[in-house]
Amino acid sequence: MSLRDKIGQMLICGFEGTSMDGDLRRLVTDNNIGGVIYFARNVESPAQIARLTADLQDAAAQSGTAPLWITIDQEGGMVARITEGVALMPGGMAIAAAGSEQDAYLAAYTSGRELAAMGINLNYAPVLDVNNNPRNPVIGVRSFGESPEKVARFGAETLRGFQDAGVAATAKHFPGHGDTDVDSHLDLPIVPHDRERMEEVELKPFREAIRAGVDAIMSAHIYFPALETRKLPVTLSRAALTGLLREELGFRGIIMTDCMEMNAIAEHFGTVEASVMAVEAGADLVLVSHRLDRQLGAIGAIELAVKEGKLSAERIDESVRRLLAMKLWRGVLGNRLSPEGQPGNPAASIPVDIDPVIIIPDPIDPVVGIPEASGSASGDTIQSASFTADLSILNSPEHREIARRISEASMTLVRHGLPMLPLGGERTLVITIAPAVATLVDESMTAGAGLGSALKRHGLDCGEVVIPPSEIAGSLDSLIREAVSGGYGHFVVGTYNAQFDAAQISLVKSLLALRKPLAVAALRNPYDLLAFPEVQVYAASYGSRPLALDSMAKALLGLIPFRGRLPVSLGELHPAGWGLEL
Repeated sequence: MSLRDKIGQMLICGFEGTSMDGDLRRLVTDNNIGGVIYFARNVESPAQIARLTADLQDAAAQSGTAPLWITIDQEGGMVARITEGVALMPGGMAIAAAGSEQDAYLAAYTSGRELAAMGINLNYAPVLDVNNNPRNPVIGVRSFGESPEKVARFGAETLRGFQDAGVAATAKHFPGHGDTDVDSHLDLPIVPHDRERMEEVELKPFREAIRAGVDAIMSAHIYFPALETRKLPVTLSRAALTGLLREELGFRGIIMTDCMEMNAIAEHFGTVEASVMAVEAGADLVLVSHRLDRQLGAIGAIELAVKEGKLSAERIDESVRRLLAMKLWRGVLGNRLSPEGQPGNPAASIPVDIDPVIIIPDPIDPVVGIPEASGSASGDTIQSASFTADLSILNSPEHREIARRISEASMTLVRHGLPMLPLGGERTLVITIAPAVATLVDESMTAGAGLGSALKRHGLDCGEVVIPPSEIAGSLDSLIREAVSGGYGHFVVGTYNAQFDAAQISLVKSLLALRKPLAVAALRNPYDLLAFPEVQVYAASYGSRPLALDSMAKALLGLIPFRGRLPVSLGELHPAGWGLEL
């Protein structure tokens, strides 16, 4: 491999569109990139994803480039890029609320099998951040909760599930993004805790993930003064990535960066310059999710740093050997070393001293070796020269049943101070706050049907309003008039991150002033209760995907019991572990 080839392997690149254009092809064939990341902007359907994957892998094969990492953020729940045509599992906090570590494994294994069927071989999950800050704007329900021990246990089972399904797992965001009140997509957070506190809280889940053999760990764009004397985020800190993670914690897998175009990096250090700094610090994979100029700039800057002696050739070889070894381990370069369903431990087993020249495939003759673009498709099978997708397992009844069972078990009744539940005795006005992009990790949100539609589907006589957060203030008077004049005996409000939204708080308090029974269902962060402690009937679903809405509707109607337990504390009266049964 040339120096340029090796550096390309250290880049994961994002792109626009749902098919391969000339720029993307050149990134693969001319720049030898290590892989791509799929966002919602790249997704139309599972079949389209499988065809795009086939095209990408064929392009790599045709040019003699190593097969690609095909990566995605498919955490489950509210952070998922593929939401249609698959069995979308609940998110981390919902799984923790349901309480079964075995289900954490099963959800990840099931999701992993579906990802692998579409050719996706690396997932940016699980989230191992300990969410002990109610004002955290970016982690929230993505976390398994506020207990380091619980996050460690559920995280380890989740990563095992993905990896046993043949998909590399990524523990994130090292050493912990849970105790921040700043979104690193927007600025550089600072976590001031000393090292003793970090050992007790933030680092526990990552130590357990390393013991469990996690394939990759993603760095956080956060400054920890306890780890770094200079004001550098962990992603750019040699003391954190090499000193702590590689040497002290003994991690032998892949160290990757979070996206280098996030403001915590781009605005403070510059994406291109910081890519060199991340490699200096010890990163093996650099993630640049959006702009082609920054992707090519990062490759060129790393190459120049080697030629000028700022980075050694040995430093590049170290990462490339590790990356290719992991591709071999996970079957990206051929047959897996660890058969499906049999747990392996790459942290102890990958041959990091292999020679990358030996395992790069020869180029395929484009005349005889590559079928027509998008391969050939027959029913649930998509076939190309280098990849076969069997989509028949996607969204199967068995997989949907796993998701449904976990979702229903997660529904949590926090407060029941009025004889209002189960619903059904009074005509009810149901106001659902539509999901909205609260942070760039959400990428996009579709409003869809609300909680009222789910309640109607299960037999409740109700009026329904679905309203985006941005429209509440201008519609508040009309909403209250409807509540007064519509003949309703009960009100239900499905909130969405209300703790960060004065308009939602005003809506709930205005309905309370009408002195009729009111129930609030938190459809994302359960911390919404802290914004209006006067509410006497309060439940949490940890998400507003259709399955979560259906589960909450069933619980409010008494068709299923509330069985979930809070993974986080909502004040002294409702500590972690709290949950009423009804």
